[in-house]
Amino acid sequence: MTGSPSLDIDFVRSQFPGLKQDWAFFDNAGGSQILKGSVERINGFLFEKNVQIGGSYAVSQSAAAALAEARTAAMHLVNAARPEEIVFGPSTTVLLQNLARAMQSQFRPGDEIVVTVSDHESNIGPWDRLKDIGVIVKFWPLDRETMSLRTEDLAPLMSDRTRLVCVTHVSNILGSINDVRAIADFVHARGALICVDAVAYAPHRAVDVQAFDADFYVFSLYKVFGPHYALMYGKYDLLAELDTLYHYFYGKDKIPGKLEPGNPNYELAYATCGIVDYLAALGEKAGESGSVRARIEAAYAAITAQEEALSERLLSYLRARNDCRIIGASTASGSVRVPTIAFRFDGRDADAICRAVDRHNIAIRHGDFHSRRLAEYLDLTDNGGMLRVSMVHYNTTAEIDRLTAALDEILAVA
Repeated sequence: MTGSPSLDIDFVRSQFPGLKQDWAFFDNAGGSQILKGSVERINGFLFEKNVQIGGSYAVSQSAAAALAEARTAAMHLVNAARPEEIVFGPSTTVLLQNLARAMQSQFRPGDEIVVTVSDHESNIGPWDRLKDIGVIVKFWPLDRETMSLRTEDLAPLMSDRTRLVCVTHVSNILGSINDVRAIADFVHARGALICVDAVAYAPHRAVDVQAFDADFYVFSLYKVFGPHYALMYGKYDLLAELDTLYHYFYGKDKIPGKLEPGNPNYELAYATCGIVDYLAALGEKAGESGSVRARIEAAYAAITAQEEALSERLLSYLRARNDCRIIGASTASGSVRVPTIAFRFDGRDADAICRAVDRHNIAIRHGDFHSRRLAEYLDLTDNGGMLRVSMVHYNTTAEIDRLTAALDEILAVA
């Protein structure tokens, strides 16, 4: 690709039928709008291939081919080494609970797992429950001044009994991007594995699990422009070591099927193809005509440029107010954060503000966003918690201006 990345916003918005409503959607970290291409894949499967895989007849073979195509699409999306490294499941929460179950026999009493206080509960709770079998769970604290995770704070928590470190790629409150490769290198050098919750990262930046050297990497497709479904990447050799969650005759070598009890939801998995088709088309419009992976990377380069402009538009408004506290980085330059922005207004109830914004047909959210441990750690649970505006690349500066005008009107009322 040559030249600076550009985003064809008219093309982008035409691919999301939900944007035709008179709403500005700024709750995308809770769930994005779905691509029409993903819906078409779902419908196509249900109308043309809606049978169980594994049969000898043609329609069953077509269904199996669709599932294989979905895994291949997901492989390109995350840059896995092979399609079998992709595990589908209902949500990130369920996939991480399943991973903890499938790893349980690998732990012995006294083994240690490190989790971060800044993560979503999905990547804390499943590991915390392993305390019931004698696993020791330690919390990696967030530096309160820099609002960052530092390896110098992780180092004293690790020992020769540390088996796993669980971390978020991006906090769904702070919006800051953690250097997963640096953390993975640090963890691997000490003989442990790393499990990454990427829910708040994957909609905004190209995922490259091989470059990150992640052992397990999980995110939800319904926050990456698809249906309510999720995927987990795992290194093939590590997936092979996991216990089966399926029938007893699904041995350890049946990968990834042993981790998808009852089989994956075929039509929702197939919708992944629609996500990859869209990103590849977006990459072409940004000037890249190479491989599917190259086009995905070009698409995310254009997405990044768009989202940094959107973030700065909102952050500049919030910075200009003397009654506002931004939670996390207050600037967007240098790709230090994604456009998930949490903030509070002095003495104002976040719930009341959120409900007032609703009346302007603008969707935002308030609370702790299921990162309750972080909200408690930062003492941000009173007055309705925090307000959060979470944007993606289909949002526009005009929508942000509409939001800030609404906030001005609401905040002017004592």
